[in-house]
Amino acid sequence: MQNAGTLITTDIDFARDGIQTGTLRLPYSHDRSAYGHIPIPLMVAKRGDGPTVLLTGAVHGDEYEGPLVLMELMRALRVDRLHGRLIIVPALNMPAYRARTRLSPIDQVNLNRVFPGDRNGTPSLMLAHYAETVLMPLADYAIDFHSGGGSLDYLPTLLVFGKPADAQAQTELDRLIAAFNAPRLLTMDLFGEDRHFTAAAQRHGVLTLTGEFGGGARVNPEGLAMARDGLAGVLDAVGVLPRSGAAPPPQRVLRLAVSRDQFAYAPCGGIFEPKFALGDEVKAGQLAGLIHDPVSPGKDPAEVAFKAGGLALCIRTFALVEAGDCLGHLASDVA
Repeated sequence: MQNAGTLITTDIDFARDGIQTGTLRLPYSHDRSAYGHIPIPLMVAKRGDGPTVLLTGAVHGDEYEGPLVLMELMRALRVDRLHGRLIIVPALNMPAYRARTRLSPIDQVNLNRVFPGDRNGTPSLMLAHYAETVLMPLADYAIDFHSGGGSLDYLPTLLVFGKPADAQAQTELDRLIAAFNAPRLLTMDLFGEDRHFTAAAQRHGVLTLTGEFGGGARVNPEGLAMARDGLAGVLDAVGVLPRSGAAPPPQRVLRLAVSRDQFAYAPCGGIFEPKFALGDEVKAGQLAGLIHDPVSPGKDPAEVAFKAGGLALCIRTFALVEAGDCLGHLASDVA
């Protein structure tokens, strides 16, 4: 199917009932393939009227819980249980996913920082443009699965960015959060950043959940289970796909928010020695870590402290750092 506003094509008919599997064809002309394209696997499952839920993973290519959960859903899905439509893209950033990198190896672009993209841009910009102008206008709800990737590790946590525009939307978002049933919920605004997937979805009135379900470029079993159970709960709650089996009992949710003072950044390059661990309750002024200068072994290491305290949600996994690298961040309880 061709949309006149994009150069990305697919043979899938988003309006047709049934289960369709295929690819998005992302044009990519280069020295080895003059008329080539990058195939991005896609499933659209539809039965009758009902809401549309857009499900995406691997917007960053080194994040694996989302793709695994979405591939599992694709394999198990039966159309006779559906009431509405699912659009499933288990690895949206296919070039990065195949390369096991955060950024696309083609254009060195972070897909989650270029929305609304550009029809005539590099492959990552074209892909962001397609997601915002074609996929998101079809959706009522979206879940975009993330983790810390190679450089960061997270306590598995559900994330919500910003607040809906009206009370009715907030009530519905609260219902989705309850249905996801995660033990930790982080509310944040990325300090004005609006080039990410969730901001794009919000521009189209799509109620969106995301999350950090692990990190370290590995699969986190707790995060995988949380993502799987949360997805089943949300699809059941919106009426698109009834849950198989009984719902788990509601968990006590730790509601969190994060400020700039709860981030720690490297002031210089060197080897990072952490002085905190995931799940620690960190006090204001507490040492986040030491940075050792490998070429000046007699020099005292640089000390890095958190200005504000809180629960340690995120920590850097790479020992080597450059000035400006994030070493981790905390979050605090909110009422």
